[in-house]
Order: sequence, then C-alpha cells, then structure tokens
Amino acid sequence: MRLILCLILLISLNSFAQWKDYTISVRGDTLNRVDLKGKKQGPWVVSVPDLRGERGYDEEGYFENDLKEGLWKRYSLQGIKIAEENYRWGKFNGRCNYFTYNGGLLREENWRAMDPARQYDTVPVFDIKDPSKLIDMVVVKNEGVSMKHGTWNYYDPAEGVIIQTEKYRLNKLVTDDGELLADDELKPIGIRNTKAASDTTGKKAMTKPQAILDYEKKNSGKKKVKVRDGSTGH
Repeated sequence: MRLILCLILLISLNSFAQWKDYTISVRGDTLNRVDLKGKKQGPWVVSVPDLRGERGYDEEGYFENDLKEGLWKRYSLQGIKIAEENYRWGKFNGRCNYFTYNGGLLREENWRAMDPARQYDTVPVFDIKDPSKLIDMVVVKNEGVSMKHGTWNYYDPAEGVIIQTEKYRLNKLVTDDGELLADDELKPIGIRNTKAASDTTGKKAMTKPQAILDYEKKNSGKKKVKVRDGSTGH
C-alpha cells in the first residue's frame, strides 16, 4: 500500500512540475496553467471585477499556446450567461452569441479566422440564398484579424424575434442583389481568375457603382448597427 501511495505521489509531482504556475479548483481540477515558457495552456477561468462603471464578468474556456481556442463562455458576476464565443488561433471563428443581462438573445455573429502561419488564406464562398451551394473559392490576404463572414442576426431580446439581418462575405456587406459594399483595394482573388496580383492592386479610386448608390438611398435614415473587427487583443 505504501508503495502505491508513493507511486501516485511521484506521478502527481511530475505532472505539476511541467507548470510554472497553476490553480487547483474546489473539485481538484488543475486550472489556469502557465507552462515553463510562460504560455497559458489548458482550461482557464478568468475573473474581471467591476471597474469605473463597467460591469465585471467571469469567463471560462481553453488556451492553447497562449491563444484562446474553441468555445469560451462569459457570465455576469451574478452567474447569467452573457456571451458564447468561438475561437481559433486566438481569433473569432464561427458563431458568436451575445445575450442581455436578463438572458435574452441579443445578437448572433459569424466570423472567419485566418491561419496566422499563412500570408494568404483560401476561403469558400456559399450562395446567399442557398448556404449549401458552394459558388467560389477565393484567396485573401491575411491581415491578422478575423473577418465577418456569414449571417449576422439582431434580435428583440424580449420577444426573441429577429429584427435585422446582415450578410457578410469576407468583411464586406452583401446586398440583396449580391453586391459587395465597402470594397477596398485588396479585392479577393478568385482561384479561377488567372490575373496576376498586380492587376488587383494600385488602382485609382473609382466612383461608387450604381448598386451601392441604390442601396445607400434605400437604407438612408435607418439606424446603423455598430460592428467590430475580429481582433481580440491576443
């Protein structure tokens, strides 16, 4: 029996020796691990107190090499879930849901993270009216942040109904006619398009297409919803 206890103790000491810092939860789980290189690893619980009028919160999720990975959940200090965010490479990826402090769904976002190891990334583009239909594969430059990509829904949290929907393709708002708004100089390069990269850069500023002017006229006066990029500060 003494030999078994010694072996268990030895295994425990060896497992803890790989961590520079860690926390033991009330259930005996090892949390908030920092490896010998100073990087966060594994399951974490982060607590942020109220500060200067900003509400505090608790969040829990998983770190991989100091970057958030997978599903992270955020709760108010009263234990109400206020956010569910998905990460890849420390950036938003996939669906993120946000809730009011009363528990009602407020907003659904969709993001596409870019592989930080690649200067360019290939992204599938699906039909707006038929999400199961692949219409193109485009190559985009990796700017180091996530891109709004997919459907964003805004809800009336009291009624639970959608009050506004926006569709994005690689950070560009898509109109009902399939036009992309706010095109920048670095347009996505279609794989089937064999033009050199120089053909899509260095262009002079052009006047807005008629489709964009029609869209702006149609939506003038409507309340604009603030959006954000996919930078998470990691």
